[in-house]
Amino acid sequence: MSASAQGEAAIQRRREAMGTFERYLTLWVALCIVAGIALGAVLPGPFRALGRMEVAQVNIPVALLIWAMIVPMLLRVDFAAMGQVTQHWRGIAVTVGINWLVKPFSMALLGWLFVGYLFRPWLPAGQVDSYIAGLILLAAAPCTAMVFVWSRLTDGDANFTLSQVALNDAIMLVAFAPVVGLLLGLSAITVPWDTLFLSVLLYIVLPLVAAQLWRRSLLASGGEAALQRTLKSLNPVSLLALLTTLVLLFGFQGEQILAQPLVILLLAVPILIQVYFNAGLAYLLNRQCGSAHSVAGPSALIGASNFFELAVAAAIALFGFESGAALATVVGVLVEVPVMLSVVHIVMRSRAWYDRGAGRAAAR
Repeated sequence: MSASAQGEAAIQRRREAMGTFERYLTLWVALCIVAGIALGAVLPGPFRALGRMEVAQVNIPVALLIWAMIVPMLLRVDFAAMGQVTQHWRGIAVTVGINWLVKPFSMALLGWLFVGYLFRPWLPAGQVDSYIAGLILLAAAPCTAMVFVWSRLTDGDANFTLSQVALNDAIMLVAFAPVVGLLLGLSAITVPWDTLFLSVLLYIVLPLVAAQLWRRSLLASGGEAALQRTLKSLNPVSLLALLTTLVLLFGFQGEQILAQPLVILLLAVPILIQVYFNAGLAYLLNRQCGSAHSVAGPSALIGASNFFELAVAAAIALFGFESGAALATVVGVLVEVPVMLSVVHIVMRSRAWYDRGAGRAAAR
């Protein structure tokens, strides 16, 4: 099959690999923006009441929604796959380097450049630092769930994808808080360390433990079939929880957004640049290393995508519902599907070019 035909086949497989919710995620997010702003204007009392339902700076309704988002995604993670890490060590090394040594720092630089300098005159002065914080949170953790979809669309090696996701989740347990704290500190943003560590505990450690215990129970009682049935049934729940969270966010953010409608477009600029930069860098480094295209494709997508569910949760916990940080992370959700599908298209269209270079590198 020619590279062009392979690219067409990958685009055609999109409908098979992605469910209705995932395929139209951008549309759903846009509708949530409209619904949240409208409801916030018509029913401000209930939104304020929900915002006051806190224990130890944790908003209870949002915490429950975040768990409904994250646990089904972490249920997919198989830590036993980490035993396969050495099989594709070049691709693993590239992706880990991009995820943890390049992406958070490149996003911080782009945030400082665009939000802190170039776009500052068009943004609310009191929210600039908060927007930068949201961008940092968005890039500080690699995606966990959607990368399985992107991997299928790029004919990715399933073992590589599983092992890479498992390794990233293990690293996230110890690296998320220090990376976020460092970059917020460099941005001269006060780091609420106690809240940051509480967020890691609530939205990474506990959901991961709960998901793994649930996964083991499902596999022990019904095997892989039981696990897949559960994942299929939980997927709509996870996405509905995400959309409900967004309605609440925009219920609080509505007044600010109506006053500054340009904000969302401006925040999307550094997010788009960092996606294409990190995906391109991972793709090129894998080509130079001689990795197979089935490794380079998912490596590029994992290197570029973000764990936006965690970012939204952390932004709310650290800075509040009405913060610019929360809004910045939501912009990441808004652009996620179309921009990542464009990366899939580029990866598949360039397969012949990639294979020529990787073949020469492997022969050296």
